[in-house]
Amino acid sequence: MTESTQELLVACLTALRDEDRPKAAVLADQAAKSGARLGAELSRHLGSASDGHVYDQPAAFTAFIRGGGNVNLYAQLARRLAGLYNERRPASLLDLGCGDGLALVPALEKAAHRPSRIDLVEPSAALLEVAAQRVDGANARQTTAQEFLAETELSWDLVQSTFALQSLEPGDRQEVFHTLRERTGELVLAEFDVPDVTEHSPEHLASLVERYERGVAEYGQDGDLVAQGFLMPMLLGLVAPGGVRNNWEQPADDWRGQLTAAGFAEVEVTPLADYWWSPAVLIRAR
Repeated sequence: MTESTQELLVACLTALRDEDRPKAAVLADQAAKSGARLGAELSRHLGSASDGHVYDQPAAFTAFIRGGGNVNLYAQLARRLAGLYNERRPASLLDLGCGDGLALVPALEKAAHRPSRIDLVEPSAALLEVAAQRVDGANARQTTAQEFLAETELSWDLVQSTFALQSLEPGDRQEVFHTLRERTGELVLAEFDVPDVTEHSPEHLASLVERYERGVAEYGQDGDLVAQGFLMPMLLGLVAPGGVRNNWEQPADDWRGQLTAAGFAEVEVTPLADYWWSPAVLIRAR
């Protein structure tokens, strides 16, 4: 991508930030004609009537999470989780935001130890149905993390959440962490160590352009489905005031700070895998 094309895309995101969708559409089209994959996908998406709800489109999310850099990412994650199960030998395990079991199932298959009680929590009915079918004997609840924790007094030896708690607003996430501190022996998170820049600043928008251009290039024949059904709604949710925001990511140091503020005495952050979006990390809190 040339410098001029990158500038067009940053200007496009700036227009979206400033709620000037017609101008953004023109700039996206210009970037597309310059050969930018992100420009082409943005141009197409801005010309559609999409409402921006990404997790209501399971086919797009499934194609995204099972392709591109996610193949290596989840292989590394399964290996690390399996090692954790063997190390801690939990009798009870809660997976918050389990999706369709992409992280949990391979980890259970690799591990020598299997918890006797496994609880699954996932807001998407379609994804949870698949996960429940793949994990024999699991207790499955279609709800949010905060609603589930408010409705039960259960505790767990180990609680895991893989690329899911970023979907909670910071205040809700802090409440979840505070509740879990009293009800688990250890909390393990897989998340992304995103750049520490001010949201909606020129540096942030330039970073989004660079990263999304890499991301849309990874999906081959599923590229249109992934881009239109998942990546573009995610991007617009981050920059457009009228968009549907789907996550509230933060640098690894901020994850550590939230967990410490919730009362976890020991928080360990270690590298998990390189990834087009940002480096993935594993966070263990006790």
